[in-house]
Amino acid sequence: MLLRLDEALDDRRQIVLKEFHGQTIKAKDNWFVIGTINPLSHVGTKELPPQILSRFPIRIMLDYPPEDTELDIIKKHVKVNTQNEEEDIKSAIKLAHNLRKAASLEEIFYSPSLRETIAYSKLVTNSTNAKDAAEIVFANVYHQWGEIEYRKVMDIIASIFL
Repeated sequence: MLLRLDEALDDRRQIVLKEFHGQTIKAKDNWFVIGTINPLSHVGTKELPPQILSRFPIRIMLDYPPEDTELDIIKKHVKVNTQNEEEDIKSAIKLAHNLRKAASLEEIFYSPSLRETIAYSKLVTNSTNAKDAAEIVFANVYHQWGEIEYRKVMDIIASIFL
């Protein structure tokens, strides 16, 4: 796939299909590509070869949104019914930000996404205890890296959800 992408993004802007007798597909004049990649600190992310990176000379770093913006995003997906639910969700956002920071420093293996804070919020707004929801959504994934990794996350959860 990357070889084909490299070929399409060079100055000729075409792909030669050897498996179809050398048929050539040329890009239209207004054709362009936008690509994304997770940081290398994310599990499963692999480094791109330099020749592919050079095909994308304009790069924009996007980070997770600030905590108040993440709450606004969650509220677009989940109906928050009470002030207590909102406080629990704010605690989960704080937890997610702490886990993301730890992952960026390679202290833990996984960085939770906004999908997880949304999933957590759905549990809490459907009467799941806040600490239990945090364990279900945020902690259980860390079991695959062993008990030490799981315990690190459970300690962070315990410090936030007293």
